Amino acid sequence: MGLNALGEMCRIERSEEKCTEFGEKRMRYRDKEILMGLKAFGESKVEKLKNTMAASSRSRMKLWMIRATTSILLWTCIVQLTVLGDMWGPRVLKGWPSCFESKSGVMEIKFSPTPLKVLPPKRVYRNNGYLMISCNGGLNQMRAAICDMVSIARYLNVTLIVPELDKTSFWADPSEFQDIFDVDHFITSLRDEVRILKELPPRLKKKVELGKLYSMPPVSWSDISYYKNQILPLIQKYKVVHLNRTDARLANNDQPLEIQKLRCRVNFSALRFTPQIEELGRRVIKLLRKNGPFLVLHLRYEMDMLAFSGCTQGCNAEEVEELTRMRYAYPWWKEKIINSELKRKDGLCPLTPEETGLTLSALDIDPDIQIYIAAGEIYGGDRRMASLAKAFPKLVRKETLLGPSDLRFFQNHSSQMAALDYLVSLESDIFVPTYDGNMAKVVEGHRRYLGFKKTILLNRSLLVDLIDQYNSGLLSWDEFSSAVKEAHADRMGSPSKRLVIPDRPKEEDYFYANPEDCLQPSDELLSSTRV
Repeated sequence: MGLNALGEMCRIERSEEKCTEFGEKRMRYRDKEILMGLKAFGESKVEKLKNTMAASSRSRMKLWMIRATTSILLWTCIVQLTVLGDMWGPRVLKGWPSCFESKSGVMEIKFSPTPLKVLPPKRVYRNNGYLMISCNGGLNQMRAAICDMVSIARYLNVTLIVPELDKTSFWADPSEFQDIFDVDHFITSLRDEVRILKELPPRLKKKVELGKLYSMPPVSWSDISYYKNQILPLIQKYKVVHLNRTDARLANNDQPLEIQKLRCRVNFSALRFTPQIEELGRRVIKLLRKNGPFLVLHLRYEMDMLAFSGCTQGCNAEEVEELTRMRYAYPWWKEKIINSELKRKDGLCPLTPEETGLTLSALDIDPDIQIYIAAGEIYGGDRRMASLAKAFPKLVRKETLLGPSDLRFFQNHSSQMAALDYLVSLESDIFVPTYDGNMAKVVEGHRRYLGFKKTILLNRSLLVDLIDQYNSGLLSWDEFSSAVKEAHADRMGSPSKRLVIPDRPKEEDYFYANPEDCLQPSDELLSSTRV
């Protein structure tokens, strides 16, 4: 082989090697491009997948937020309708399917429709200030005072703070307003007349707590103009005025008709006892009704009444001494030296249990009727009650109708116990008070409002004279009974004009005993008694 041939072969081989080397480099380059492409493709897919997942997550979050917000809004609307309106809520819920309804009827439970409570619209007025009041006396004395003060607050265009009840009287009852009365009903039922708050706004409350408060007792039996001319300027000056000793501070008569009607509305509608007291009252009434008609006897022959009045008829020497000591122990019981016999003949003493038994028998009250004693502990106990129990053996009390567990929350709360007696007295077939105290008067007026229910108003001055004549043998039983019935023929709570005595308000008829301004009997039934 020649040199030229060898050289050509060498070129060919080198060329092939170069080609092979170039091919291998080309292949490596393509593989690298493919790998890089695949890598880029994968990264693009992952990025897209990540973006898709993020978008999906955001969508689900938005959907969840929308659902949660919608649910909250729906439940808020339902709660507002049910709680605040308390009248449209039941309508909304009424159409919803019950969880307890079943086509088979096995689990079907039907609910009675809830009565709708239509709240009166709020009265909008320029507030002249705030009126605080402290009531004094027993339950019904405070009740009448509250009615007066609501009417005064309305007339003066002020805001009334929920009344403070007496805790320092003889009974020392620690009950607050809300322990006896339904405070929410009291506030809402009068919202179209006057704004009532449970407490002062914070700034004024702090000021009062620091002792910066104008306090005074209003003048007794005042005309409404007194409050406009004397009290309103003080409220406007001091922003808050506190009236204490609020009993009998508004005149009985010659007040604007709107004032008189508002006094009635507060008394007969706004002042409702707490659900617990109302429920217990219904239980007592139901127990009494099971055994037929019943008479409520407000036998005001309790130790405090006798000590205060100085009436000691039928008491022994020890009891007379005890009652006298008690009267002197209380500084605000101003009358100390009392002629019991003279006071009795003037009709200023409560009838004794013995006198009461004779009177009921003379009036031909059925001896088999149930008699509910609406009173505290009778002074002298069984010894003094013996003759009454013999004539009317079906004597009952709340303590005999209910168990100790029913009354345990009422113990040492005389006003709450009196509230229970008040409810039973309203529902009785006959109501007989033996003394014309505050409960007797207010119950009498309330029974008139309920349709002139039978209330026997005893003429005590006449009765004690007849009883003395009968006991001394000057009258036979028939003569005594006839005289008693004749004297009380027109004293059964029938319609009558309220007695008006100008310049002598203490002697005229009490507004709450005969609120004729709020009653609508026929004119023929009314007899004028203006003096």
